[in-house]
Amino acid sequence: MVINYTEVEVRYKETDQMGVVHHSNYLVWFEIGRTNFIKQIGLNYAEMESGNVVSPVIDAQLSYKKPARYGETVTINTWLDDYDGVRTTYGYSVKNEHDQLLVTGTTVHVVVSKDSFKPVLLRKHHPDWHGIYTSLINEGQ
Repeated sequence: MVINYTEVEVRYKETDQMGVVHHSNYLVWFEIGRTNFIKQIGLNYAEMESGNVVSPVIDAQLSYKKPARYGETVTINTWLDDYDGVRTTYGYSVKNEHDQLLVTGTTVHVVVSKDSFKPVLLRKHHPDWHGIYTSLINEGQ
């Protein structure tokens, strides 16, 4: 399984008055991890968008185990969880410096036309992405 490990230092602005990371910031961290995962496997999201398509999130699931706190460095682990040719699901886990699990989650994405927002097939518009994702899933990711 290919996993991307991205470290993020918890910034003060990401926390509440108690020094605990606000729950919404985990989605931002998921995006950072996802972008780095895509780069790691040799793809480029900006190049995909240049083909007049985008890949919005259609579902996000998060499970909070333990809070991240100001001053910590966390690691976002990101992997390809599922791909069926239409939907792409990324998996995530966030751990602190002591390897304690803080958050787990997934995001589900589809590829749509930037103009109409109608779904398009990744294998048609970006066969390289389709090939890499299919290969990763078939290898038992």
